[in-house]
Amino acid sequence: MDDTLPGKFEVTKEGIVHDMVSPNGRHELTRAKLRKRLEKVMPEEIVAHTGEPDVEMEPEGIMRRPDIVVIAEADMEGEGSFDPRTLIAAVEIVSRSNPDDDWVIKSRDYPLIGIPVYAIFDPRTGTGAVLSDIHSTRDGPRYATRKDFMYGDTVTIADWTISTDDLPLYGNRTGDQC
Repeated sequence: MDDTLPGKFEVTKEGIVHDMVSPNGRHELTRAKLRKRLEKVMPEEIVAHTGEPDVEMEPEGIMRRPDIVVIAEADMEGEGSFDPRTLIAAVEIVSRSNPDDDWVIKSRDYPLIGIPVYAIFDPRTGTGAVLSDIHSTRDGPRYATRKDFMYGDTVTIADWTISTDDLPLYGNRTGDQC
């Protein structure tokens, strides 16, 4: 389906998520700025990766492709999807077309598959949150700590602090779907 239908496919506990809208320029600019800012402060052997492959935990039936994965270069070696337990953090830029996927579903799926830090940037509102400290609950693993921020604040993702100054917001133009 990936080759024939537009958009992106991911697998959650509920089933397949199909985001039909490709990311727009502001989404991609946010991703590029965050990647550069993270790589500026991280050690050389850690990367803020923005491409394929997916992050997958087959036993849980979850396959995702975060906007940015913070991972050691050594953990990128090998074939197939990344093991989510090797990630240092996952970063998502909220999609205008499906914000609940980032704010609700991934906030549940990421601790379930062992991603220790999840940072959410929301260009719709100029806000975000960093979730961390996985703990067990009756409903399964969840993040215990949530640190909200507004664009313009500095934010700490795992061990690294970056600025959120000058991150683009989604406008009201017709092409700003994502």
